[in-house]
Amino acid sequence: MSQQLPALFIADSPGLDFLNSVAAPVNIPVDWIEDGAGLFSWLDQARLVPRADLDRIRDRAMPGELNTVAAQVRDLRDWYRSFVRRHKGKPLTAAVLDELAPLNHLLERDEMYGKVVAREHREGMRLTLKSVRRWRSPESLLQPIGEVLATLLTQEDFTYIKACEGPACTLLFADHTRGHTRRWCSMEICGNRAKQAAHRNRLKEPR
Repeated sequence: MSQQLPALFIADSPGLDFLNSVAAPVNIPVDWIEDGAGLFSWLDQARLVPRADLDRIRDRAMPGELNTVAAQVRDLRDWYRSFVRRHKGKPLTAAVLDELAPLNHLLERDEMYGKVVAREHREGMRLTLKSVRRWRSPESLLQPIGEVLATLLTQEDFTYIKACEGPACTLLFADHTRGHTRRWCSMEICGNRAKQAAHRNRLKEPR
């Protein structure tokens, strides 16, 4: 099922999009990272890992290794989802730092380095510093996910992280609307369902 539906990227935040990689968009639970193939597909759709690097990791992986990494990713997702649900709707403070030890341990394992490259600008080719990651093993696929989760913590106001108001919806999003009035994961999914339900209720009311 996870490979038949495109992943959802409606949260206006890559970190929350990761948490939304398990959902029930058509009333049927879908986990886009249910196995190694699903993890590769989701990372490709999220554009967190260059496709060429994904292909190289897949070619070098031992049998079952990718499924093991996918299980680690799901564990990370479950832990972080619990953290976000506890703290959404109010500003984060330094008091939560101890809770973030698992994420910091993950980030400590990253292998990033700077590389001077040439990039095209309006004025022509210019030298610039580019961050490059060493993809030494399938477990390195956890690192770009850890990076977007850390970015969520440090750049997003948790006051405006919300859960969709759809009765059966589990999706989270960052409300960047003016006045912070967003209520639904998307109007196409839960917003229209709510409108239809309200219309049916109006028809049932005695005139």
